[in-house]
Amino acid sequence: MDFALSDEQTAIFDMAYAFGQEHIAPHAQAWEKAETIPKELWPKIAELGFGGLYVSEQAGGSDLTRLDATLVFEALSIACPSVAAFLSIHNMCAKMLDSFASDDLKARIMEDVVRMNTVLSYCLTEPGSGSDAAALKTRAERTTDGFRLNGTKAFISGGGYSDAYVCMVRTGGAGAAGVSTVYVEDGTEGLSFGGLEDKMGWRSQPTAQVQFDNCDISHENLVGEAGKGFKYAMMGLDGGRLNIAACSLGAAQAALTKTITYMGERKAFGQAIDQFQGLQFRLADMEIEMAAARVLLRQAAWKLDTGAPDATKYCAMAKKFVTDTGSKVVDQCLQLHGGYGYLADYGIEKLVRDLRVHQILEGTNEIMRVIVARDMLKNR
Repeated sequence: MDFALSDEQTAIFDMAYAFGQEHIAPHAQAWEKAETIPKELWPKIAELGFGGLYVSEQAGGSDLTRLDATLVFEALSIACPSVAAFLSIHNMCAKMLDSFASDDLKARIMEDVVRMNTVLSYCLTEPGSGSDAAALKTRAERTTDGFRLNGTKAFISGGGYSDAYVCMVRTGGAGAAGVSTVYVEDGTEGLSFGGLEDKMGWRSQPTAQVQFDNCDISHENLVGEAGKGFKYAMMGLDGGRLNIAACSLGAAQAALTKTITYMGERKAFGQAIDQFQGLQFRLADMEIEMAAARVLLRQAAWKLDTGAPDATKYCAMAKKFVTDTGSKVVDQCLQLHGGYGYLADYGIEKLVRDLRVHQILEGTNEIMRVIVARDMLKNR
């Protein structure tokens, strides 16, 4: 059993880290205040192959493993977890399209998707269906030329900002079997957006409702088979859960690194505060928890890459444990900064706010425990 990263994986991490420190970290707080990420950033990221991380080479992607991808998101999140998480959403959509879209649809869109000339958003959640995603109500009625969409999607990262939306809609009866996936391009008549949500964290990501009012799309924009959309959406979420966990890991590492530096500089009672044993214990506890989180995340990614039968359970376990750990670590880092941690200038309070949502999205951490428990009981 070899726990070491390969030379190629180390190079992937280093490349993503260097890009983040040069192109993202210096602007993260300004983008948060502006409540947007400059669109010109994405083609630059795509030049590194990050616009289609696990899209097939045939479709122009990098065809990396899920483990490789977690390294990218961990490294970028050291610069800003909000930006890294948005890239994760785009990649989740890109993989769904590469895996299930028709050859004609892929030929039309995938080149711009992997170059990030087309930025994608994922539309599953609705005002009345969050954890119970299969209860979604957005309807897609068949027409002569395709589908007519009516309904609303909620909490959509990139709503009103992205260039296209991968949407789960109801084409059949109740339940998961009635859900299909469609591709809706920005500018389509009948597509509109709510106002920007005023959020606790992830403030650089524009987030809004996506609304369909007699929104007509071509039959060519159906992704895969009708009635398989919920299955496609759930398959995408396994990888998405790994990515969001990686974003928590990278951000928590950034906070811990800043905290170690700060504690060596901050003096109290005649010495640097890193000399107090009680505070050293806190540092040690965080290091131990981070190491455990990193190992579990990479084991889950390996299981997903190898098609292990318990991969979904491990993805849920990793998502729950790593995001809980990340939030706990950044909160402790704020405490160790004292009053300075509460100030925006030090960058710690932003990480506390950004990471809180990681315990909610891609399936709440309560739902992760449901997935794990059901698997345990099924196999007893």
